[in-house]
Amino acid sequence: MTSAQVDQQTSGGDNAPEEGYERGLGSRQVQMIAIGGAIGVGLFLGAGANIAKAGPSLILMYALAGVIIFFIMRALGELLLYRPVSGSFAEYSREFLGPFFGYFTGWTYWLMWVVTGMAELTAAAIYVNYWWPVVPQWVTALVFLIILFGANLISVKLFGEIEFWFSMVKVTALIGMIVIGLGVLTFGFSAAGDTAQVSNLWAFDGFFPTGVGSSLMTLQGVMFAYLAVELVGVTAGESEDPEKTLPKAINTLPWRIALFYVGALTVILCVVKWTEFAPGVSPFVEAFAQIGIPAGAGIVNFVVLTAALSSCNSGMYSTGRMLRTLADNGEAPRVFSRLSGTKTPAFGITVSVLCMGIGVVLNYIVPEKAFGYVTSVATAAGIWTWLMILISHVLYRRGVVAGRLPASSFPAPGGSVCSYIAIVFLLFVTCLIAYDADARVCLYVMAGWTAALWIGWLILRTRDPRVTGDQSPEVAKAS
Repeated sequence: MTSAQVDQQTSGGDNAPEEGYERGLGSRQVQMIAIGGAIGVGLFLGAGANIAKAGPSLILMYALAGVIIFFIMRALGELLLYRPVSGSFAEYSREFLGPFFGYFTGWTYWLMWVVTGMAELTAAAIYVNYWWPVVPQWVTALVFLIILFGANLISVKLFGEIEFWFSMVKVTALIGMIVIGLGVLTFGFSAAGDTAQVSNLWAFDGFFPTGVGSSLMTLQGVMFAYLAVELVGVTAGESEDPEKTLPKAINTLPWRIALFYVGALTVILCVVKWTEFAPGVSPFVEAFAQIGIPAGAGIVNFVVLTAALSSCNSGMYSTGRMLRTLADNGEAPRVFSRLSGTKTPAFGITVSVLCMGIGVVLNYIVPEKAFGYVTSVATAAGIWTWLMILISHVLYRRGVVAGRLPASSFPAPGGSVCSYIAIVFLLFVTCLIAYDADARVCLYVMAGWTAALWIGWLILRTRDPRVTGDQSPEVAKAS
């Protein structure tokens, strides 16, 4: 690591370095990226399996996890306004925990988005099968992969614009679904009007029909649904005015979770009893099919398709930036640090897309299991990323209290207390994953991933000890 890089890492707030990116993401785009990150395939498709497992109590699980996600995002927000940089999670891990943690977090966040991209491509293929069941899943996944890849190579403005409209479709549709569901409950119209009632939340074996334990076991799937809310942190290096746009995007998170997750699921489960939902089927598509609105289920299916493509689009964006951050710190091949003529990390995006292509292969080999395999790995990688954000925040707060680091203009409420609560919660979810025989496979994958990264670290240490050992005096004091 060069002295210039160290200086960049330890400069805070307004002195954050220019990284060569085009600051092409305006306020409306950052806001919609933040909103879109809270509405994904984990809600639109994954909620079906979780409803079948937990019944109406899933609403409480989403609310509980949503509170923890807000704690994580406020911790990240404080760090972002202390030093807004692209690839923020890896940079803060490197600064407060040491070079290895920055290296491990950067590569693990890259893995998270690669496998998330696989999940989204799988979901998109499932949605297209709703209209054209004869089209093989792998063909659809490949077509979408190529289209989004081309869009990400052009410019960050095009990425932001595509993500803006994808998110607009999701937001508008979800609000429309909630309004229609409330109309069915209030006025009793449609085929579902005779059975739609609030008592559906407890009338069929209670609010916890399968027991509290089964409800808690859904938390791993619920946490997958919230993956990508931290994408706002990756946009920091390309936001036009991070001091204004980032706090606003983070502070709107509670109402987004309350409306789009808790509110939407509550309405859906009031309109249609929970026993009608099954794994592999979007609860929103199923609800509108039962309501009987002409073409309603098809319209909802189009919306959930855009949600999947939106998340895959975000994955391509973030993986390229994370690889560039790793390359700038000597932790990935130098070629990943190059920007194209349109100021995008084209080579990193290309390699990431090739890896996402494994998802196309999975859709060819095991189309019925592809979604479950990759979501469990993505969840484990996401939990690691969130833990690094929280631990970095705790260490940063110690540095601020001791007067060794400048205070952020966007402090988290309660200081480090909420971060400690979130850390305990994430460790609890990890224990749930270890207890679940089906989900446990992701921990084996992560163990193999850890071993591979450790070998890579040993090679880096041999080739260039500065990459694995340099740390500025200020950072050493803070940590």
